[in-house]
Amino acid sequence: MKEEHMFAVLKTGGKQYKVQAGDILRVEKLAAEAGETVQFNEILMVGATVGTPVVSGAGVQAEVIDQIKGEKVIHFVKRRRKHSSKRTKGHRQQLTLVKITEVLENGADKSGVKAAIGAGSVSGVAVAAAKPAAKKAAPKAEAKAEAAADDLTKINGVGPAAAKKLADAGITTFAQLAAVDVDSFDAVKVKADWVEQAKELA
Repeated sequence: MKEEHMFAVLKTGGKQYKVQAGDILRVEKLAAEAGETVQFNEILMVGATVGTPVVSGAGVQAEVIDQIKGEKVIHFVKRRRKHSSKRTKGHRQQLTLVKITEVLENGADKSGVKAAIGAGSVSGVAVAAAKPAAKKAAPKAEAKAEAAADDLTKINGVGPAAAKKLADAGITTFAQLAAVDVDSFDAVKVKADWVEQAKELA
């Protein structure tokens, strides 16, 4: 049941707000872009239903209008008996401007709308970190391959320069070097005693 002017009391960023559809709110910074729809799931009250402590299945959906900064708050610190010690500190709160689009009395848990997560919370950081991580997965796999490489300079006669040449030729482990046929392998000069040592090390 959705009434035109049903109101809800939601909690976000440690503060409570009484809202209804069409309201514009300034809330603590959320991990969301302008234009995105988010859902507040910590609903303390919807219409006549009071939560214990929250109303199960209720939610408030809102469209993110913009990421803004609040008015500058001046902290003036004055210490007694130290005449020269005065400090003025300015701070502007990071805020998110949202427009309430819908108050859901139930079914919010199945709406599929992204939860409104505070940008400063651990989960908000995790959400932000999860996006770039998906793109960076490929280099990680390469790094793992490099990590699995053996230190070929442990072989007598193989210096850093020779190890690099071997790596360029695709040989990064003792096992690969041990499998090299000295006579037919011409990508890089490999000595027979290197192959013997690699067999022992591998």
